[in-house]
Amino acid sequence: MATGPATRTSSVVYGLSVLDHRGRVTDLAVLRTLDWPPGTRLHLRPADGPLTIEAHTDGEFSVTEQGHLRICAAARHRHGLATGDRVLLAADPAAGHLLVFPPAVLDDLFADKFTAASGGDSR
Repeated sequence: MATGPATRTSSVVYGLSVLDHRGRVTDLAVLRTLDWPPGTRLHLRPADGPLTIEAHTDGEFSVTEQGHLRICAAARHRHGLATGDRVLLAADPAAGHLLVFPPAVLDDLFADKFTAASGGDSR
């Protein structure tokens, strides 16, 4: 028996953005939900998987005057991000976090779903 669609239980806001040559992500609809005005200092937590970004007084970078996020070159290289990559943004306003999912992380997250959708083993 088929079940109905899942019901949302989260206030997380999602969006996609293309990473430009300066490391900017520009989905203002997502970024504005975090209430980070221009100049807000941000910290990138070191971790495997998605980049986790949060406001922090001693943050190593800040929201641009236009309200964009600029991911530093070292973080882009560490996470395998390149100019033109589409990244999934997931903002959790209640927690004050932004997760940035690089394409390779998305590949890992969805590999089983694509295998199941194609009817089984992808070999």
